Amino acid sequence: MTTYVITIPGTFLRELTDEARSVLVRKLRPADPRQTSLGRAEELDVLTVNENGTFSVRLEVEAHDSHSAEEAARRTATEALREAGYAEDDAPTGPAAVTGIDTPT
Repeated sequence: MTTYVITIPGTFLRELTDEARSVLVRKLRPADPRQTSLGRAEELDVLTVNENGTFSVRLEVEAHDSHSAEEAARRTATEALREAGYAEDDAPTGPAAVTGIDTPT
């Protein structure tokens, strides 16, 4: 298995409240890329939100190939968004991309 750092961009179409952000980050935290040397070196945050409502989710995923890693990251992000109160129409996401390949240390 290989450890991938996957980035998923998206846009909040309604405001991200402090409570929703807290839930979202808590649900994403187990896949925080800061657990990898790449994540620590690049100071990758699990969630970055810009003033215009766009966001990036960065997740660490172990998988046999990049396609499987992207699918797993998308499932994790979608579930976390749903639990934070955002349906796919409230926070659409773009294509997942491999932004790093690393091993946990």
